[in-house]
Parts: sequence; structure tokens; C-alpha cells
Amino acid sequence: MSVTRLPLDGPTQVPLLHRERVEWHDHASHQLIHPSAGVLQVSTPEGAWVVPPHRAVWIPAEVPHSHQAFGPTRMRTLVFAESVNPLRLDRPTVLAVSPLLHEVVIALTGDDTLTPAQRENLERVALDQLRRVEELPFVLPLPSDPRLRDINRILREDPADQRTLAQLGTAVGASERTLSRLFRSETSLTFPQWRAQLRLHHALTLLPTGTPVTTVAAACGYSSSSAFIEAFRHAFGSTPGSYRKGDGRGGPA
Repeated sequence: MSVTRLPLDGPTQVPLLHRERVEWHDHASHQLIHPSAGVLQVSTPEGAWVVPPHRAVWIPAEVPHSHQAFGPTRMRTLVFAESVNPLRLDRPTVLAVSPLLHEVVIALTGDDTLTPAQRENLERVALDQLRRVEELPFVLPLPSDPRLRDINRILREDPADQRTLAQLGTAVGASERTLSRLFRSETSLTFPQWRAQLRLHHALTLLPTGTPVTTVAAACGYSSSSAFIEAFRHAFGSTPGSYRKGDGRGGPA
């Protein structure tokens, strides 16, 4: 993986097309990434997060990451010096975004008429809001073993693939027992748990783009819409419809 160091001089907003990627890079400063429209998938060497408009992701300084947009997306970022860490986090983390923080990010990244004093006031509000936000734990762990990486690639290309671990092992050249042990050691999940996480992760990229729930369920390998809705509710405490609207209590990252 080649990582490019990119400078960040201040707040930014970047329009991205559907499935457009920003390849692996890092920054010398902390970054808060918030899509005001569309959906971002943010990947790091440790895992991947899905970030819709009611979420943001905190990327600490020097952590390699990449982005991919789902649907037309506007990526907005705030920059914090390495000495400024209102979240006191040293790892990438997805956060709930309040309506106030959402509007502050939009103003800081898009209003060229702000005076220095107005900008300073909004930056103080952003810091205050970040000290109050809720951390959301949902992440898809990314394994490092080449055989598990191959399985990750196969199932991310088609989350509805119904092959067993033994059948996938034939495709990647490893026994079911070896792969099962590797999944536990590298992701702290069993293979069924990890695949269920991957399928829900894929659902998070589809729902905010307006894809019907029945279509999402089929694309993610669920036998019925009701089975998908129940799995989604169990994982996130809200229905797919609530997540799509951004008003699910304690909803997913």
C-alpha cells in the first residue's frame, strides 16, 4: 500500500461522483470528515467505516486512510493541529453529528464571507460540540492475511455470495480450519459474525442512496426483507428506514 502525505491548510469541501475514490494518504494534522450529502466509506489498515450525512469520522494525524463515495457526495473536512484533540482519541472513530455541528461544518467549509471573528466563534462551537458527541463502535475489521484478504475481496464484490467457508477456502487455497482460526485471531470475530458485519456494512452504503429495502436485502444476501430488517434492528437498534432518514436512535456508523 502506497501512502501519500497530503497537506491540509484549512477546512475543505470536495464533490465526489458515485464510486469515486480518494486513494491512500495521510495528514500531519487531525481531520474530521463529514459528508453533507451522499455516503462515504472510509478505510484504514485496521478497518472500514460507512459515514452518511448524520455521521462524521475522526481521523487522527498520520493514520493512512482512503475514501470511496456512494452516490453523489460532498465531503467536508475540518482540520485540527496535532496538539488539539477535543475527542482525546488516538484511533479512527465514527461519531454522531448533531444538527448544530452539521451546520457549523457547512459554514466553516463553505461560507467565504465569514469574518475572522465569526470563523473563530464557529471553531469554538465545533470544538464544544465535538467534546459532546457520541462515539459509534460499528466497524468492519480488515484482516491482513492474504487468504483472508482474498475472501474479503470476493465478498465485498458480492456480499450475497452464499458459499461456505470451506468453499471459499477452495477458492483461496486454504482449509476451513485454517481460515476459521485466522478470522478469530485477526478480526476477533468468527467467520459467520464477520460476514454478517460485512453484509450490514454494505447495506449502510445502499440505504442512504434511496435503494429500496427489498433490493438492499437481496443484495446483501438475506433470504427476505423481514430477515434483513430484524438483523439491522438487532445490530443498530433502529430500522433501515430510520437509518435512511438519519433519525434512528443510536443508529449505525
